[in-house]
Amino acid sequence: MVTTTALEAELRALAGAVPDPELPVLTLAELGVLRDVRLTAPDRVEVCLTPTYTGCPALETMAADIERALHDHGIPHVEVHTVLSPPWTTDAITDEGRRKLAAFGIAPPRPTGPGPVPVDLTLRCPHCGSTDTTLLSRFSSTACKALRRCETCREPFDHFKEL
Repeated sequence: MVTTTALEAELRALAGAVPDPELPVLTLAELGVLRDVRLTAPDRVEVCLTPTYTGCPALETMAADIERALHDHGIPHVEVHTVLSPPWTTDAITDEGRRKLAAFGIAPPRPTGPGPVPVDLTLRCPHCGSTDTTLLSRFSSTACKALRRCETCREPFDHFKEL
C-alpha cells in the first residue's frame, strides 16, 4: 500500500519535472515556482504555484502542463492555485537550475538572500566568464530577463534578473 506522503512526493516530483514554458531548460521545481502538492482525496490533487511575477503570461500554461502530467498519471481531478505570498524571488532557483541557465547561455541571477549585500556585484558572461559586460536592454525575450553583451567575447546573452 502506498502512503499518502509517498504518493504526494511522487506527484510533487511529476509536477516539478514539468518544464517551464518560457525557459524549457528548467523544470518548475528548479525554477522554484512549485510551492505545494497535496492529495486532498484519493482522486484529487491540489497544486500551488507562485509565478515569477504577478503578470507572468506563462502561468496558465504551467497550470495546464501540470494538470496534463498528473492526469496522465491517473489523477482525474487536479486543481492548480496561484499563491502570491510569500512572493517568488530568484533565490528560489535551485543550484541545478542556476547551473542549467549558465550552460544554456543565460547568466543566472546573483543571490539576493538575507544577510549582507555581496561586495562582488559583477555579472559573468555565460560564454567566456568575463565580467566586462554591458546592459543592452532591461528587457529581453521575457520580462524576467535583461539583454546584455560581453565586451570580451562580444556575444550577446540574457541575464535572469534578480528579484
